[in-house]
Amino acid sequence: MKITFKLPALMLLFLLLLVFSCTEKKGDKDEETILKGTISIYVDETLKPIIDDQVAVFESKYDAKITLLSKSESETINSLFNDKGGIAILSRNLTDQELNVFKQRKITPKITPFATDAIAFVSNKRNNDTLVALKEVIDFMQGKDVPSIKGLVFDNLNSSTLRYLNDLAGITAVRDNGIFSFKTNEEVIKHVSQNDGLIGVVGVNWLSQPSPVMQKFVTELNVLHVKGLKGDSYYLPSQNDIAEKNYPLARDLYIVNCQGFQGLGMGFASFVAGDVGQRIILKSGLLPIRIPGRKFIISGTKNNQK
Repeated sequence: MKITFKLPALMLLFLLLLVFSCTEKKGDKDEETILKGTISIYVDETLKPIIDDQVAVFESKYDAKITLLSKSESETINSLFNDKGGIAILSRNLTDQELNVFKQRKITPKITPFATDAIAFVSNKRNNDTLVALKEVIDFMQGKDVPSIKGLVFDNLNSSTLRYLNDLAGITAVRDNGIFSFKTNEEVIKHVSQNDGLIGVVGVNWLSQPSPVMQKFVTELNVLHVKGLKGDSYYLPSQNDIAEKNYPLARDLYIVNCQGFQGLGMGFASFVAGDVGQRIILKSGLLPIRIPGRKFIISGTKNNQK
């Protein structure tokens, strides 16, 4: 009888140890580190192409899976507030009021600047005028009659591009007519390429890195030269004009990490701000926060020395 009761008890103990061991190993495998794990990142829709490139290279190098949740700027900020430990990529820094919200929650966001991009104005190629003055755009936003502008097309009424121009115009409400909005930059590009007289407002990396599907629509567009509020010269949102601070609609980009620990968000931010990530930025046509160094290999022999 003693043997009969002890055997099941020993077997039960063995099974419990086996299950615990497997669970512990699984937990170790799924543990998030700066270079391993699974996370979701909220991203301003106007910035998605360049972040897609960064994620693709990062995932190819490390045991990581990053899901990008593309939203308008306003939706991205709200998601960051509602998601404890969230990560977001924005075309502006957090305001003091937004930082106070996190401070009250005892959260200190880790903010990493990583590039400068620009807002671009586009029209279809049937429009022969490729110049636009920022002052005229501001006047139009303020509700004034501007004969050269029939309408402005934005990706979203909560978009960072609309917020940027509203700030320049000093307004909070959108005029009743002449402002059109969709859901994405792709829809803006398609609509403007197919309709005369409209000016589309998009993130410049949608033009410098169009997907194969969007390429045919982008080729039907003119990127407009913009005259700033000072001076008489017109500039394109080119890498050179952004770097020399000539283009008037440049904006800095940030990764906002509220994880609060050394997780995958920190690893991704370090990657994007590091040498490889900055080279991806440079190749895309945007301006890196720091220019990657170049390596020169000089070879020669005594025979070719003079």
